[in-house]
Amino acid sequence: MKKICVYCGSSDGARPEYGQAAEALGRAMVANDIDLVYGGASVGLMGKLANTVLSGGGRVSGVIPESLVNREISHPGLTELVVVGSMHERKSMMAELSDAFIALPGGIGTMDELFEILTWAHLGIHKKPCALLNVAGYYDHLNAFMQHGAGQGFIKKETTAKLIIKKDPKVLLDLFLER
Repeated sequence: MKKICVYCGSSDGARPEYGQAAEALGRAMVANDIDLVYGGASVGLMGKLANTVLSGGGRVSGVIPESLVNREISHPGLTELVVVGSMHERKSMMAELSDAFIALPGGIGTMDELFEILTWAHLGIHKKPCALLNVAGYYDHLNAFMQHGAGQGFIKKETTAKLIIKKDPKVLLDLFLER
């Protein structure tokens, strides 16, 4: 596993644990010589994650739509920053560059990215691992909803099984590296 795409918020969120988890994930990625692929921003959890990887000597590729360069404040110090024309291009390029996917806490954009990549796994477009880093129970309700959807016959149980859910960044990366 060479590159992991991490979806996460362009804000810090309400709890300090979110930023701490982003930094812990960044340190674990550097320790395992795994490159970061992410949304290219210098703010929020995105910025914390990228800065941690960079400060540890790791490599970071950011992919950001031109319309968000100023809004999400693109990171000027990345190994590589790719500016694309749309969110569709962003998600496609991030998927192409990555060997696995992790969602840290985030908002609507994070959910969009997570569900699209999980849908692609469901459809067999890729066979790369998809995971939630469930920091401070952030994704508990989403997991319950997914289980409910499976119980109601709208989400295949095989699809819910494809979504790995862990609380600890190191445990999650170790699981990815075993594959």
